[in-house]
Amino acid sequence: MSQNQTQAHTHGVAGLKKHDIRVSGIVFMLYCLVAAGAFGIEEMIPEAGPGMTLILLIAFPIVWAYPISNLVAELGSVLPSEGGVYVWAKEAFGEFWGFQAGWWGTVSTYITNGVYVALVAGYVTQMIPMSEVAVHALKIGMILIFTVINLMGLKEVGRVSTILSILIVLAFALVTVVGLLNWQTNPMDPIMPEGYSIVDGIGGGICICVWMYCGYECISNMAGEVKNPQVIPKGLMIAMPLVALTYVLPTLAGLASLPEGSWENWTTDGGFSGDTIGYATVLTANLGQAWGYIFLVIAIVSQCAIFNTYLASGSRGFFVLADDNLCPKFLVKVSRKRGVPYVGILSLSVVTLILAQSDFTTLVSAEVVFMLALYMILPLSVIKLRKTIPVEERKARGLYVMRGGKAGLVFYAGAPIVIAIIALLVNGTDYLCMGLIAISTGPIAYIIFKRLYGGMAKNDPERYPVNKKTKLAMGDTIRIGVYLIIAGAFAFLGQFWLHWYEITWGEWEPSDYDMFSNSIPQVLEALKWGGLIAIVIGIVLALAGRKLERKENRLQN
Repeated sequence: MSQNQTQAHTHGVAGLKKHDIRVSGIVFMLYCLVAAGAFGIEEMIPEAGPGMTLILLIAFPIVWAYPISNLVAELGSVLPSEGGVYVWAKEAFGEFWGFQAGWWGTVSTYITNGVYVALVAGYVTQMIPMSEVAVHALKIGMILIFTVINLMGLKEVGRVSTILSILIVLAFALVTVVGLLNWQTNPMDPIMPEGYSIVDGIGGGICICVWMYCGYECISNMAGEVKNPQVIPKGLMIAMPLVALTYVLPTLAGLASLPEGSWENWTTDGGFSGDTIGYATVLTANLGQAWGYIFLVIAIVSQCAIFNTYLASGSRGFFVLADDNLCPKFLVKVSRKRGVPYVGILSLSVVTLILAQSDFTTLVSAEVVFMLALYMILPLSVIKLRKTIPVEERKARGLYVMRGGKAGLVFYAGAPIVIAIIALLVNGTDYLCMGLIAISTGPIAYIIFKRLYGGMAKNDPERYPVNKKTKLAMGDTIRIGVYLIIAGAFAFLGQFWLHWYEITWGEWEPSDYDMFSNSIPQVLEALKWGGLIAIVIGIVLALAGRKLERKENRLQN
């Protein structure tokens, strides 16, 4: 075998090592990707009210997590490829939309991974006073440890996830038992804070609830490294109720065991210091202060578990795009011995180290739109691929298919889209504006990388023909036009809703915004006119693209 042939076998998706991962390993990796405990719900309780928090935590597994789990299970069964949603969207709608899905998911992980490292540093400093230099050293140490674990391979990531998940589940099970044994108040009272309407209550909790129940699709990024990818749908069906129980039971028990009115003082660092309240308070109030430190260790373990699995999932994003000639080619490097995408892992680790040292509020605000956009294209991909790969054919092959026929498809696909749109429009003008600006990097990056590296046409020119004039894939001008129309419509129509929701009806104060607090009227104007301009440009591009494609097709024929 020549050196060139050896190279072809050691780089790209073909060079990845397959691992024999059991259903339990998939379950615990999913548990870490989605939950790793109930941390984060504490912020939801004073925002939405204790009753509404419990209602949303019980409802969202049905209308959000269960549909998404089924969507991922169905597509992961029929197309168990490295890259997950990117591959599914590409198969359904072409490489432009596939790239957008891959870009949204990967950039989202690159942005948020620094949060988990910063949270670990914050928790540790509550136990041990540390200098700024020591905090930086701690962050570097954490990143190095989990980078090494990821470089060892997916099986090692799964083993670590299993150990950490068991510790977390046991800790929250203890909170549940202790809380229920010391029940003293009605956990549903009040349903919402005084003076809140139903819209206020849902609006105060929906975005956090969406965040708490997202991440099921991330496991599909690594499907190409699992010997039997059909274990992923099975793992999804077990992990989903496990996550829901981890959220609902400790929250119910915590609210019921603490004094009446204490729900207003719940925060993410509650129970560890000061007068704030959290899950740790249930243990410290009934078992002693030492349990506060024990639970603080669990909080650290939780963030480490999330970081470990997202480092694995996120590092595959640009790797798969590069393998399809839609990202710089150095990202396809795979280690010969371990068969892991080491450049992808190292690049994500470096970016995490940089972001973990800074205030990333603005970056995280942009990430929300990336995430919600991904949850809109996922169900649309399922609908499209049902037509190209019929259900009867899948059943004949023994593949997983969502139940309920056409009615089931409407529910599974429709519920996430509706909830994603609602979450996008109640998250605030500042978040919508920053998100739309950030998400526009997707088409720009696609045009640059497609022209530089050739895209799918380089691998399969017959299936992915190129328009010689635009040097993009056939139909891309129309697709970019459609993208601008959709983004413009969200901006233009959304600003009418936001003006009513936040100003006319909600009477939001500048302090209610994380960004642009004194410039919201100007931001709404920018959304209106920017959205209108995007719609017009999109229509022009779509019409021009149709004419251009017809002419190009005639020339090629």
